[in-house]
Amino acid sequence: MLIDINAYVGHWPFMQMKYNNCTSLVERMNKFGVDTSVISNLNGIFYKNTQSGNRELYNELNALGQNKKRLIPFAVINPIYAGWQYDLDECVKKFGMKGVRVYPQYHDYEIDDPSLIELVKKARDMDLPVAFTYKMVDSRQRSWMDIDYVAYTPKPEWALKNIFPIIKAVPDAKYMILNVTNSMQLDEADAALFRRANVLMDTSGRTLNDLGSLLKTQGRERFAFGTHSPVLDYLTGMLRIEALRQSEADTATKELLRYGNAKKFLGL
Repeated sequence: MLIDINAYVGHWPFMQMKYNNCTSLVERMNKFGVDTSVISNLNGIFYKNTQSGNRELYNELNALGQNKKRLIPFAVINPIYAGWQYDLDECVKKFGMKGVRVYPQYHDYEIDDPSLIELVKKARDMDLPVAFTYKMVDSRQRSWMDIDYVAYTPKPEWALKNIFPIIKAVPDAKYMILNVTNSMQLDEADAALFRRANVLMDTSGRTLNDLGSLLKTQGRERFAFGTHSPVLDYLTGMLRIEALRQSEADTATKELLRYGNAKKFLGL
């Protein structure tokens, strides 16, 4: 069994995408033996009103038939856009969405913005995970029309320390940290708090190349299979699990990474 905790449908304005609708994603899942995928709509990152993207995803899922049950929708919410509280309630109560994805860099607010803290607290109270993504695309290959990563300090792309302030502000929420591609280093006090936090990271990012070591330092319950599809290829996140040596991960640990941790975290 495989559960992908990081997948998308929709369009990216700066490159052509394939397998980026629900029907073709399910075909892709069938080809590679993936049972369930957590999905959100890429369009919501770029629409002024993210709810338009959430509504698109809801309508597309409703047209999918029985395969709808294999896709777990997450809402894209912009907490500095007027009416986001109503949007979140509609996504959960009407659309049946099971989590939230936020994009501070694209929606132009700081990680410690009071509106984001309010959103994370509301999601916590609704038992919804909140997903943060280190980056959507490699800044070295970004379009000149994409966001200016270089304007963000201290590094052009996020590291864990850039995301950590929200975890520190709301330590009892559920967090997903996806496409982990840069440093996971924190100072000693923050690292201790991070180890206590309810965090699940996916296997799509290049920092997970040394997954065996991270299992030892972070714990085997902190990671789950993810693809970041269709932005990244569909197999790398899977191969990072399958390539683990017996000394790095026994059979039980690999089962946790393939689906066990995701099932527990998502309440499936």
